Amino acid sequence: MAQEWLDLGFRFVVGGVFVSLFAMLGDIVRPKSFAGLFGGAPSVALATLLLTLRQQGAHYASIEARSMIIGALAMLVYAWVASRVLWSGRTSVSLVALSGLILWLGVAFGGWLLVLRPLS
Repeated sequence: MAQEWLDLGFRFVVGGVFVSLFAMLGDIVRPKSFAGLFGGAPSVALATLLLTLRQQGAHYASIEARSMIIGALAMLVYAWVASRVLWSGRTSVSLVALSGLILWLGVAFGGWLLVLRPLS
C-alpha cells in the first residue's frame, strides 16, 4: 500500500514538473495559440515514460516510446489530411472527422505491424 502512495506521489511531482516546464516553453513560443500544445501531451508522455522506466525497465519503456511516436505520426497524418480536405470547404466536418479517425487507426495499426510487432 505504501508503494502505491509513493508511485502516486511520484506521478504527481513528475507530471507537475513537466507541465510547468512545458507551460514556460509555451509562454516563449509565438504565436500564443501554440502554447496549449506544450501543456498537455508532451508532459504526460514524459511522466509516463519515466514511471514506466522506473517500474518496468528500459526495454519496456523503449517500446512505449515507440508506441507514442507511432501514435503521434498517425495523428499528424490525420491532421494534415483533415486540414487539406476541410480547406476546400466542400466536405462536411463530421464526415472528415469520421474518415480521419479510420485513417488514423490504419496508420497506427500499420506502424504497429511494421515497427512494434517484431519487438514482441
